[in-house]
Amino acid sequence: MGITKIRKRDGRIVDFDSSRIKDAIHRAFIAVELDNGKRAEAISEKVVQLLEKKSEKRIPSVEEAQDVVVEVLKKRGYEKVAREYQVYRKKKGEIRRLREKLGIEEPKLTVNALEVLRKRYLLRDEEGRIMETPAQMFMRVAKAIAKGDEKYRGNPKESERKFYGIMTRAEFLPNSPTLFNAGTELGQLSACFVLPVEDSLESIFTTVKNMAFIEKSGGGVGFDFSKLRPKGDMVKSTKGVASGPASFMHVFDAATEVIKAGGKRRGAMMGVLTANHPDIIEFITSKQKPRVLSNFNISVAVTDDFMKSLEENREYWLINPRNEERVRKLKAEDVWSLISKSAWKSGDPGVIFIDEVNRHNPTPEIGRIEATNPCGEEPLLPYESCNLGSTNLSRMVENRKVNWIKLRQTVRNAVQFLDNVIDANQFPLKEIEEMTKANRKIGLGVMGFADMLIKLGIPYNSEEALKLAEKIMKFVTEEARNKSVELGEERGSFPNFDKSVWKDKYDSMRNATITTIAPTGSISIIAGCSSGIEPLFAVSFMRNVLNGTRLFETNPLFEITAKKRGFYSAELLEKIARTGSVQGIEGVPEDVKRVFVTALDIQPEWHVRMQAAFQTYTDSAVSKTVNLPKEATVKDVKEVFWLAYRLKCKGITVYRYGSKPEQVLNIGEIKTDKKRFVAAESEYAGGCPTKTCSFPD
Repeated sequence: MGITKIRKRDGRIVDFDSSRIKDAIHRAFIAVELDNGKRAEAISEKVVQLLEKKSEKRIPSVEEAQDVVVEVLKKRGYEKVAREYQVYRKKKGEIRRLREKLGIEEPKLTVNALEVLRKRYLLRDEEGRIMETPAQMFMRVAKAIAKGDEKYRGNPKESERKFYGIMTRAEFLPNSPTLFNAGTELGQLSACFVLPVEDSLESIFTTVKNMAFIEKSGGGVGFDFSKLRPKGDMVKSTKGVASGPASFMHVFDAATEVIKAGGKRRGAMMGVLTANHPDIIEFITSKQKPRVLSNFNISVAVTDDFMKSLEENREYWLINPRNEERVRKLKAEDVWSLISKSAWKSGDPGVIFIDEVNRHNPTPEIGRIEATNPCGEEPLLPYESCNLGSTNLSRMVENRKVNWIKLRQTVRNAVQFLDNVIDANQFPLKEIEEMTKANRKIGLGVMGFADMLIKLGIPYNSEEALKLAEKIMKFVTEEARNKSVELGEERGSFPNFDKSVWKDKYDSMRNATITTIAPTGSISIIAGCSSGIEPLFAVSFMRNVLNGTRLFETNPLFEITAKKRGFYSAELLEKIARTGSVQGIEGVPEDVKRVFVTALDIQPEWHVRMQAAFQTYTDSAVSKTVNLPKEATVKDVKEVFWLAYRLKCKGITVYRYGSKPEQVLNIGEIKTDKKRFVAAESEYAGGCPTKTCSFPD
């Protein structure tokens, strides 16, 4: 008669489907042996036969079926596959028990998410043993941040409950330093910093020291090197000559290499130089050799005047910052072409439209913005810091509609959370504490936007998606600002409010800036969603997880769709994993292909237009990578940069696939039996596939 029913872990009796066993075995083979489906089919047939024999007339359980899978694999000599199958099964069990402990269905942690938490987020004792569960981590953070309400006669217990809820349901997560350090002795909670670099050895090495304190606690730092005198210029005190900004950047890079962000994560920096600095050519080409300045992202700050010179095909002056003397002229087109060629070749430099940034500077009386954090989404004044957090848009869709009420409440709770972080923070420097508390900038962003589009059935590269992006971000910023106004009334406005652009528009405002779009990496993995506002990087792929093994992953929304529509199979997933894309894959319906587009499926124009759509309603800036295929040209890069300028982006970054040897996403790099697969590192979630540019979440 055969098996017709099977008992699930929750006791439910459901129809038995042998193809599920076959697919599970096939996926295990792909991950471990990288084999095709023939062995999986033979083994699954044997598993069903043995399970029928063992269960006789009773209904077998899922656990029994899995035990038989392991037994058959071992008997057939596939010890490694059996061992990895067991490890994966054990970790899935841990995740189920965690959900039960939380008393809710969330967070829907993946195996890799649990590994990321264990490796870097969960507290350890002096012997290195893990001291807390993910649930306890969220409670530690919620307690520490809610405690700030006491200062304002609020209700810490109520806030603790709200904060714990939005984190455990993966509706909102703060930046990594808050998860690392809240409620600990270190207590440094911000991700983003900018430090000044003045034109003296004392200033430079003081900044290196201050950078070390920040990176040790898990933060990333941006610097404007434009005040440093150019290479070969006179040094009055020693009668010698200056070595220039690029040489000092190597000092910063070497220090960061040693620090390694306190063991929590690698350091990351942003180096900025204005286009009219005499050393601009050396700066533009400073990262053309592999692994040089590997802890830096670099960006050229271009002004409206430079862009006008470019449009009119004119020369412009290079200015010595030491004495403001004109040094020589360069043709703007030549510099622009070199920026484009260098970005095509290595992904660096990016471009910051510095005048556009300062047109939106909320505190122009306090100073001009000259630099950003490592990924460009947070323009800051010298000695400012900012703590970030992201709302998971994927969790804001219900029944193929946006739940605006849920989004509004999540945003409001997140603003209170991020404002509380400023008071709970233990700042690494007195100057940073003073400047940060004077402006109280926070950076509430979004993640899971690609997932939201998929759930709504909207292609990423469509006018409908751009309209939704503007609508979502306008709503998020308006609701966040309304909450900041309320907090300003309750707690007081930020001290520089009367020197800000808000003074004539509002009676109060708690935070000088409220929204930003960060390139969420590991927090996206923890939340189980797509990164920031990036499209999917792959539909099906191989994940190199932290313990040295591989996991075969598929986008869960695609898996649900494939099963619901009746075209799911492990063989199909294996085909997709060779390129990561469903385009050109036989058996996938055309409407599904339109919705499940990946970063390299999308024309560069759509990447830029999406960034601009979000920027329209974002206080700070938007971190977004324009992914280019390997065959893209320098002309393509130029067109991307021009479009970004015309659409009023504050900055732009491109990444041509394969242009850096250390990228963390590789298509067709794992191979066996003439088959190649997409491979992603453990904490890659999308966007720029290098370690530095996916740093700050």
